[in-house]
Amino acid sequence: MTHRAKYTPGRAAGAHIKKDAERWTLVLVRDLRHPPVKVWEALTDPEQLREWAPFDSDRNLGAVGSAMLTTVGAPKPLVAETQVKRAEAPKLLEYSWGGNDVRWELEPRESGGTRLTLWHNIHRGFIAMGAAGWHICFDVLDGLLAGEPLGRLVGPEAMRFEGWQRLHAEYAEQFGVVTPGQTSSPRN
Repeated sequence: MTHRAKYTPGRAAGAHIKKDAERWTLVLVRDLRHPPVKVWEALTDPEQLREWAPFDSDRNLGAVGSAMLTTVGAPKPLVAETQVKRAEAPKLLEYSWGGNDVRWELEPRESGGTRLTLWHNIHRGFIAMGAAGWHICFDVLDGLLAGEPLGRLVGPEAMRFEGWQRLHAEYAEQFGVVTPGQTSSPRN
């Protein structure tokens, strides 16, 4: 059973971008109420990734080496060979995905929870979409870890979900980027 019927994503928050010419990196921070070991397992275990992440993995990502990631929700499955570059349980995970770098940092919180920080290189034309998508993925992850699963919500399904369009517009405004249908940047 999922709790999706009661789910509404919160306001766009906890994100910023780092710009290096045309290479932009989304940085998204979320405080989770779960310990780093539990969060690490959800970031690396293929069974748990199937519950919240925008991709499936053919192996546990908790060790350096090659893996195959299959994007979920794309019009046709997109399979990409991935290289896990760093896996330092339960604090740091780095890999490539679709030609972009992904980095996860897990910091223990005094409350017993985890500050989860994601760095993801995303083409600047899609950075607000990526922020909205990861925002929802983080919500789904939090629900999964709390034993209140929402069910995976990615790709076109997420974009049709109540709240995604609002999140996309909010992140676009925060980042000063043009979204489809706009003719100029909100910060011009």
